[in-house]
Amino acid sequence: MDTTAQQPLTRLNIFATKGVQMRTFHLTWLTFFFCFFGWFGIAPLMPLVREQLHLDKGQVGNIVIASVSATILARLLMGKLCDTIGPRLAYTSLLVVGAIPVLFIGTSNSYESFLLFRLAIGVIGASFVITQFHTSMMFAPNVVGTANAVAGGWGNLGGGIANMLMPLLAAGFVAMGYVDKANSWRMAMVVPGVILLVMAFLYYTFTEDTPRGNYADIARETAVKKPGTFLLALRDYRTWLLALAYGACFGIEITIDNVAAVYFVDHFGATLIAAGVLAGIFGFMNIFARGLGGIVSDRTGRAYGIKGKWLLLSGLLVLEGIGIAFFSVAPSLTLAIAAMLLFALFLKMANGCTYSIVPFVNKQAIGSVSGIVGAGGNLGAMLVGFLFKSATISYSTAFLYIGIGVAAVGAVVLLVRLVVKEAGSESAPEAPLALA
Repeated sequence: MDTTAQQPLTRLNIFATKGVQMRTFHLTWLTFFFCFFGWFGIAPLMPLVREQLHLDKGQVGNIVIASVSATILARLLMGKLCDTIGPRLAYTSLLVVGAIPVLFIGTSNSYESFLLFRLAIGVIGASFVITQFHTSMMFAPNVVGTANAVAGGWGNLGGGIANMLMPLLAAGFVAMGYVDKANSWRMAMVVPGVILLVMAFLYYTFTEDTPRGNYADIARETAVKKPGTFLLALRDYRTWLLALAYGACFGIEITIDNVAAVYFVDHFGATLIAAGVLAGIFGFMNIFARGLGGIVSDRTGRAYGIKGKWLLLSGLLVLEGIGIAFFSVAPSLTLAIAAMLLFALFLKMANGCTYSIVPFVNKQAIGSVSGIVGAGGNLGAMLVGFLFKSATISYSTAFLYIGIGVAAVGAVVLLVRLVVKEAGSESAPEAPLALA
């Protein structure tokens, strides 16, 4: 038997497709891509929804908050399920459940029903935790940061593509005479819902939990129960520090995915399609920026150890905050786009850097650590969402406050890592089932 085929890969070749490791890698990021597409598919269509359902600023703000709130608990749950039933079954179940509100949000005819559907759609955001966990199973410590960052970045790209394509998709249904413009958002949302069901079938059929097989198939070899993995993650301050950092990068990313189109329409007078394209550019940078963060973090780790990774993370957060502050005061659309590209680079690199550290926190609770950190991202998005529902705070002012807050988080990350004395060195990532 070729035992190397059952081991995590020590290098990432994005053009390779053979072997369970690379097959899982490609299906994982592609599935995450469509999860993000479904999660934020309605965001660029919100000007249409706002007009038809007669929503005020506070109600739109509540919808933004709802879109990321359910994800907090869902990510905690999925992190635990990855440690217990495995990422294959966890992902399949999530896709089936998440497809339902995406398919039926178009039946909403009131603020209340739309809010509930938007809340339910947020569950799909837990797909990120499974993506990062599953990738960690398939790659060795020397490259796991890069693999996680590339998978996460290409998946996050779905949010940007959704901003670009969903207005065009809605316009296409209008042009074909299937629906009028006011109701085009309803039919457009059916498309990502159907795709999620297709991906559920593909994921269940063509992936495995680990390079050595599914949890059920290798249970006899590794029949070890490790109760309390969630508590292990909770007791480690590094888990909370990473959750805070992720709230300041990924939390801001999904907030901008939600409000960018509306901001460009209201603040700069852009058309719906133009605003969607501009918001899509922000998301499109995930095609390289998050992966770049993972690559730089892995190289920094090899040169300076885990402390170098933490220093890099704090620096990226500070630069991200400064960029957001410039974005908030940009006097023209051109300067706003330039500032957006600047802070987007640092933000998405910080995303990749954060999850290059996650597998090294606790090798017995990778899923739980991943889930808590991922939930931290959504908690950050939920908290800053209150800024965008306030009747007295403009979107520009909200962005300024966010920029200051993100830079402060970067400083806190650096300060804590300098002050707190380590009880031991960070763990190397190993599959929980392999510890036996």
